Amino acid sequence: MSAPDDVRREADAVTYWFHSIDLGGGVITEGHKPHDALQAELESLRLPLLEGKSVLDIGAWDGFYSFAAEARGATRVVALDHYVWQFDLFPWTLDPPAQKRWLAEQGLDPERVYQPEEMPGIHRPDELPGMAGFRTARRLLGSAVEPVVADFMEVDPDEVGRFDVVLFLGVLYHLRDPLRSLRRLRELTAELAIVETSIVAVPGYEDAALWRFLERGELAGDPTNWWQPNLAGLEAALSAAGFSRTEAVVGPPPPDEVAGDEPQQYRAVVHAYV
Repeated sequence: MSAPDDVRREADAVTYWFHSIDLGGGVITEGHKPHDALQAELESLRLPLLEGKSVLDIGAWDGFYSFAAEARGATRVVALDHYVWQFDLFPWTLDPPAQKRWLAEQGLDPERVYQPEEMPGIHRPDELPGMAGFRTARRLLGSAVEPVVADFMEVDPDEVGRFDVVLFLGVLYHLRDPLRSLRRLRELTAELAIVETSIVAVPGYEDAALWRFLERGELAGDPTNWWQPNLAGLEAALSAAGFSRTEAVVGPPPPDEVAGDEPQQYRAVVHAYV
């Protein structure tokens, strides 16, 4: 077991943490998402009992949910990612003015919103610089979570296997072909897929299956976001992808909390059963 000071030094050596992960000894990584918020999100998923189960965490990033599944008794946990892991995340440590200065120094337009792969020196798939957080946390935790570096949309289900529980958290809106992605999700799921995503609620169209296309940065200013369904649209697409039934465990806010006639956004969690 490493001393807390050594653990802190190793955690601080990682350029960018997205997840705040408890590494023990009072050391929690300083992630973009605070630890308390992640714990609340974890509880909101309403995970089933995981003892003796296999779990696949798609888009694992630093592995917070992968390690949580392992801690809850899953016998096999696979953390699958490739998109985030292949980037040097240094520009995302900068505040907006500093990021604009950095873009200008690279000869880029500081007012333009770029895809990460368009930024010079950032895309390094042979080195996987964005995997540093996961690797560090896995080693310091003594974890047996299995990393798989693969594109979810291209991975062979026969090679990676099928899993009792599949976590599909904060991924759907990053994928350009959402129905195909949900079909792939169904191929990898043996029992239950848990889908967490951003949802748009359009007053008066709650029962219509809608999907909003995000041309560039409309959702949280992030150009890697492409699609945002309403709840009916998400559940309809999951049905079309081959899931037998769905249950929204985190759905729209109560009607008395929704004001006005404009579309509103919220986060939803849907359990999709094989």
